[in-house]
Amino acid sequence: MNNELPLRPAPIRKRDNLFFWDGAKLEELRIQKCNCCGKLQHPPGPMCPQCLETDMGYQVCVGRGRVYSWIIPRYPELPMFSSDLVVALIELEEGVRILSNICDVAHEDIRQGMEVELFFAATQDDGKVPQFRPATQ
Repeated sequence: MNNELPLRPAPIRKRDNLFFWDGAKLEELRIQKCNCCGKLQHPPGPMCPQCLETDMGYQVCVGRGRVYSWIIPRYPELPMFSSDLVVALIELEEGVRILSNICDVAHEDIRQGMEVELFFAATQDDGKVPQFRPATQ
């Protein structure tokens, strides 16, 4: 019997987030950055929420941050997600927050402010999706 989880579903790729998913495939965490005022934002959008310009680029982030908040969803269970899935809001060192998963840690050990680091999980389309786990010192 195969106990491995099926690969995660392919992400929905759109014009405003192509750079993000292209970066993930290369194991880079690309966060959208306004080329006019420098504001970082996630999720990506068509314009800067601060200066309303549409000249957007991205910044490659180091992939370290802290747990801001988290939940442990219970239903519905899907075969491509383990039953110990943790959905977390991670505040990156660069100051922007990203919604992702925390892996490789017991639920009772997760704490607000816990340091985490980035890794990537494979998706069904040969892509990758950013995930986090407790940081190694």
